[in-house]
Amino acid sequence: MANTITLALQATEIKITAAIKNAQLFLDIQKEFGSFSDFIWAYLPDKKPIINQRKSLKDLPARTELSDRISSDLKKRGFKFFGTTICYAHMQATGMINDHIEGCIAG
Repeated sequence: MANTITLALQATEIKITAAIKNAQLFLDIQKEFGSFSDFIWAYLPDKKPIINQRKSLKDLPARTELSDRISSDLKKRGFKFFGTTICYAHMQATGMINDHIEGCIAG
């Protein structure tokens, strides 16, 4: 039991350290590009959202080549815990990607 608690605390410490480092890197990107928004939206053609035509939930990808590219760039800059799946979810949540299913009232 003690080993499990020790491992959990170590994992938590790693994540906290990564969150602090990611915040510092986020600020670096803001300085370099003017804003994080300018940085990340520059990956999109004409800085416009990508509108996908999805017929069902099973058509939704967990990642794309674009999320791979953005995630890779951020990893090269030192970001941790921002893989391609997390990146794609961020893109959906911020409106960079519209993956609403056909017929969805929000789409």
